[in-house]
Amino acid sequence: MAPANPVPFESTPNSASIPSAGIQAGDAPPAVVSSDAPQPVSQEELNSWRRGFTPQAEIWNGRLAMVGLSVGLTVLLLARLAATHSS
Repeated sequence: MAPANPVPFESTPNSASIPSAGIQAGDAPPAVVSSDAPQPVSQEELNSWRRGFTPQAEIWNGRLAMVGLSVGLTVLLLARLAATHSS
């Protein structure tokens, strides 16, 4: 069954139906202003010890994970070297 008031549909709009708003062909698109855009912070703020789901906590999480990975690989390397020299 067809709708009572059909709306005409164009698959490709023509230039007469799109308002130009003063934008020329070579102009860059308008910048999107967002309140979620990252803001620069000081070095002390970035390195502060904050708990919870904060960017500072994620930075420290990554640092401590790399320290743990380095220590674990060093222990494995030393254990393998000690096992091969004792045989």
